[in-house]
Amino acid sequence: MMQILIAYVTTTIVFLGLDILGLKFIVKPVFDRHISDLYADPFRMGPAAVFYLAYVAGALWLVSLPALRTDLPVQALINGAILGALAYGTYEFTSLAVMRDWSWEQVITDTLWGTVLTGVSVWAGVLVARHFG
Repeated sequence: MMQILIAYVTTTIVFLGLDILGLKFIVKPVFDRHISDLYADPFRMGPAAVFYLAYVAGALWLVSLPALRTDLPVQALINGAILGALAYGTYEFTSLAVMRDWSWEQVITDTLWGTVLTGVSVWAGVLVARHFG
């Protein structure tokens, strides 16, 4: 149980820390060019918090726990990247299909970012949980 808690907390911290940087320097500049007029003002923290906590919990269940059971951290990196590509790709390709001003630049940037972000975050969580759990 302690190992699961350590994996969840670590993954959440890494995910949030990296995403703050990625959103600021990678994703937001691209989105600013295409849909800045659609941003909520002020930013709605509640829905963001629900996403982050639930997404990390799902990644833990689907990726981290199997990697911990098999003691293969690289499995977390690979499967986390796959999960990230699927999750972020679902959002991006759906948005491209239904939103007038959505762009391929947004799809590619955010899908790649979600792939790397999820893979690295769950991998880090597994590594720390293995070491301290």
